[in-house]
Amino acid sequence: MKKQKNTIHRKRNKSLGIVELIAIALGGMIGGGIFTVLGISISIIGVFTPLAFLIGGVLASLAGYSYVKLAIYYKDEGATYSFFKKTFPNSPFAASLIGWWVSFGYISTLALYAYTFASYALSVFEFADNNIMRKLTAVAIILVFTLVNIWSVKGMGKIEDIMVYTKLLILCIISFVLINNSNTTLPILLENNDDFNILSILIVASLTFVAFEGFQLVIHAMNEMSEPVIKIPKAIYSAIIITSLIYFIIALGAILAIPFKNIILHQEYALASGASDILGHWGSDLVIIGALLATSSAISGTLFGASRLISVIAKDGYFPSYLSKKRNEIPVYSIITMSILAFCLILIGDLKVILEFGSVTFLLVSILMAYSNFKIYKQTNSSLAIIIISIIFLSVATILILYYQAITQVEQVYFIAGLYIFLTILAWLFSKFK
Repeated sequence: MKKQKNTIHRKRNKSLGIVELIAIALGGMIGGGIFTVLGISISIIGVFTPLAFLIGGVLASLAGYSYVKLAIYYKDEGATYSFFKKTFPNSPFAASLIGWWVSFGYISTLALYAYTFASYALSVFEFADNNIMRKLTAVAIILVFTLVNIWSVKGMGKIEDIMVYTKLLILCIISFVLINNSNTTLPILLENNDDFNILSILIVASLTFVAFEGFQLVIHAMNEMSEPVIKIPKAIYSAIIITSLIYFIIALGAILAIPFKNIILHQEYALASGASDILGHWGSDLVIIGALLATSSAISGTLFGASRLISVIAKDGYFPSYLSKKRNEIPVYSIITMSILAFCLILIGDLKVILEFGSVTFLLVSILMAYSNFKIYKQTNSSLAIIIISIIFLSVATILILYYQAITQVEQVYFIAGLYIFLTILAWLFSKFK
């Protein structure tokens, strides 16, 4: 009887296959990113926006390399936090710090996805620009997926499959329709926008890095998959490639079919507004459905992966101990706490600040992961050249975001710096008194 129970337990814990794992990664990546940053990107670099997304994909691939190598070596669902802690076992403050930073990075993206969901969900109503209604709707959708993730792992995985692969189909249709209804050509756009500025393109690629984060959520499902050595690289690299191609095609279709001024004017729901102008009501509805599915799956995937990370950190004493408790292998209290903190960010935060904080956070964390891999590259069987290139490129991207903030809205630099200081103090206190 005991042997039979153990068998059932193993099957329950290994319920996620490669299809579900890719869906979790895509759910975390293709969320609010493309729908939120498209207008910002075009307002800065115009016709070169698709190129910036491809560069962003390269940055994500460089960041993903060390994540994959460390995941295969350590086989720990704690991912970012656990990798850093195990690589530097004699530095509890370092482990606590990266745990606090990356957890709040996930919380900020959760808020971003929910706000973008609300923007598109309300775009068909007269009160579409009502900020209070947007925030209330954002809070409501997080609550829905909080309950879904508390329900069951298998249930979440199947719902994630449906949302992710349906939204991919819709996004492909949107891209085809936009390109097929283009009112200009790429050579004409390039001729009218000959102010090629490589620095601006790199800045936009850096700003959009948050639109690519999410691939590491796969690692947090380590205990819910079989053969992680095979499935983790396949899921992460497949998700990055798929995401990069979709972002490029959507951005290309948008600049060919929608006037730049319309995209910039309606930044928070630019694709819906543009599709409505070109294709009428049904085009706008199609984009809205795609946006709602994209942001919904991103919310669900982020809650799923990040809650397990927070549970691991709490178990080690760097977060309040109640966050480590699980019910039926589900970190219920971590999920609820993430949702509450995301509520707070939505209610008091500014969308652009949340976006930039998320990009900076995941760039910094990716640099630390590359550095961890550098320290043990022989054990992880990694390429030293790729690791060094990753560190250089990711560091430059971080500097470019801070530079852009300093020359545009320096108060955002102060806000983000203050938030980092606050998180650092909390990390130090928990590392000292855990």
